Amino acid sequence: MARGLKTQDWVRPAVYYGSLVPFVLLAVRAVTGSLGANPISEVLNQLGLLGLVFLIASLACTPLKIVFGWKWPIAVRRTLGLFAFFTILFHFFVYFFLDHQLAVAAVLRDIGERPFITLGFAALVLMVPLAVTSTKGSIKRLGAKRWRRLHKLAYVAGVLGVLHYFLRVKADASEPLMYGTVLAVLFLVRLFDWAQKRAAKRARAAT
Repeated sequence: MARGLKTQDWVRPAVYYGSLVPFVLLAVRAVTGSLGANPISEVLNQLGLLGLVFLIASLACTPLKIVFGWKWPIAVRRTLGLFAFFTILFHFFVYFFLDHQLAVAAVLRDIGERPFITLGFAALVLMVPLAVTSTKGSIKRLGAKRWRRLHKLAYVAGVLGVLHYFLRVKADASEPLMYGTVLAVLFLVRLFDWAQKRAAKRARAAT
């Protein structure tokens, strides 16, 4: 147990500070003027991809524990999930404030008429209650069972995020397909674990 605690003691801050690195690098690129001919589009793309990576990384934590028996991924799951939410929220703010310059009507039209923006916005909306209820106090208030059921929406948000990315790219769809494959594998691990636990419960009941 002591060894596990020591691992968590360094993994948690390592994941936190490591997650800040991409933002620092993006800020450096912005300050040095190396974001290319369309800096707003570059920032949007980088934040969107980074948010998806954080989201899938957070969804990978429980499957890693199931498959390998590691406990440390659970210790960083909340951190990764919050990074995913705030990165995607920042992605939307850049789109709203910089790309569309607070043109509410244009943004609403995009959400209603452009499928990839509709899916991305839906993913962000689904992640709001997950971020709000990410505290230990929320688990107590909702109850563990209801809290777990609510946080399964993270998989829905992940699927929407992958679809958003897939519809966004215009030529090579290999990268969004790769993320979609990873997400499918994670989902299958959770489904297999659920089926095993249900079978074991039925066996105990029958006994």
